[in-house]
Order: sequence, then structure tokens, then C-alpha cells
Amino acid sequence: MSSFSAQTQTSIEFAADLFRQSKHAVVLTGAGFSTPSGIPDFRSTGTGLWSSNEAMEVASLTTFRTTPERFFEWFRPLASQIFHAQPNPAHCALAELEKAGHIVSIITQNIDTLHQKAGSKTVIEMHGTMQTLTCTQCYHHVDAELCLASFVENGEIPHCPKCSQTLKPDVILFGEQLPQTAWFNAQREARECDLMLVAGSSLEVLPVAGLPMQALDHGAHLIIINNTETYLNVRADVAILEDLAMIIPAIAERVLHG
Repeated sequence: MSSFSAQTQTSIEFAADLFRQSKHAVVLTGAGFSTPSGIPDFRSTGTGLWSSNEAMEVASLTTFRTTPERFFEWFRPLASQIFHAQPNPAHCALAELEKAGHIVSIITQNIDTLHQKAGSKTVIEMHGTMQTLTCTQCYHHVDAELCLASFVENGEIPHCPKCSQTLKPDVILFGEQLPQTAWFNAQREARECDLMLVAGSSLEVLPVAGLPMQALDHGAHLIIINNTETYLNVRADVAILEDLAMIIPAIAERVLHG
């Protein structure tokens, strides 16, 4: 950890101590967790997925229902980035911590399945997943591996193998509610955890942004690792404004190997 400042090293050691003492640690990850893997975040000026009003309109349930080809045209570059992305060191570090029993679950706002690719087993996906698609007519479920490659490579809009209607990626668009089971599970984890790590999230999108406050209200410790401040940095036991792809592996190294 010699590449970190003395202050950052102290914060890493304190965070590692909190993990070692924890009996029920939960992680909340946002879009910033996957930017080191080449997937754009949502709100960075000029580069975020929602940095234009047009993107917010196209990525809506209304647009998908009325002009799905417009949605898929917008979605294809993102799908390509997700299709080719690999877990970064932070994803792998969380998987190692879970395997060693230091993390109970990961609540993620991401749809890229990189936590699962890294080896994490208990992942609560708040905004859906790119792993499956559902038919808009007969509700048949299709594994994304069966059609994602042709869509990414050729722009071929996926259709249901049973009824030929358009398949919708199982991601949450504007105008859709969060998955009920995922939301209930996330709230339960927030209430029951004794430590929550928030990483790569600006905590600006409700209702998920309220989960760390639920954890605090039930007596949990809070660690925040993000490039920018969040509304809860002042309440956190540890807040580190540095590259999470470096910080989280350093914390995991301290937890696992001292």
C-alpha cells in the first residue's frame, strides 16, 4: 500500500478492521463500480448515459413499446460494452471477500452481471439484468447468450423463438418499477447488516439511495468509496474519494491477509 498517502492507508486499515469485526456486511454498488471495466456511468457530464434528455427519453418503457427499434439503436453500443466487459480488480476483491465469509450480499444498481462473472454468488440486482430477455407478448424468458451476440455484431433485434414478438432485455427502463423481490431483499439486508460498503454510487437515485440511511438507522457502520462526495459522507465511518479499483483490493488484502 506504499502508493497511497498516509491518510488513505489509515482509512484502508480502518475499513479492513470494520470488515473483520462485522458479522453481516453488505455492499451497495453503483455505475462507478463498472467504469474501470469500460462501461460508462450514468451522470458524468458529457459521457454519462443520462447526460442528455434524448437518452432519458429513448431508454423508457414508452419508447420501447412504441418504437422498439429506436430503443435498440440506442442500446446497442451499451450492450456491446457490457458484452465485451470483464470484471475489474474491485469486482474480484468483493468476490474473494464473499467467499471468505466477510460479505453476505451485494446490492447492485448495475445490469452488467460483472459481479457474477467475478464469482460473487449473492447479488441483488436492483435495476434488472442483461442475463435474460422476456417476450413482450407471451412472456417467454430467453437467455441473453442465445441472441446478444447477433444483436451486438449485426444489430439484429431479438425476437421470441416461440411467437416471434420483440424480446425486451430484463433491465429496468424509465417508467418501470423496481423488481419487487429485489427491493424487499435489499431493504431486509439494509436493516439487518452491521456494516454497509457503498462503492461507485453517487447516492442520487431514489429509492436505492435511501438504503444506506436505513442501515445507519439500525446501527450499522458505513464505508463510502466513490470519486465524488455523497450526501452521506459526513455520516460515514470511512469515506475515501479515490479509485475504487485500487482501494477495494487493498482493503480486501488487509482483511484476508493482514
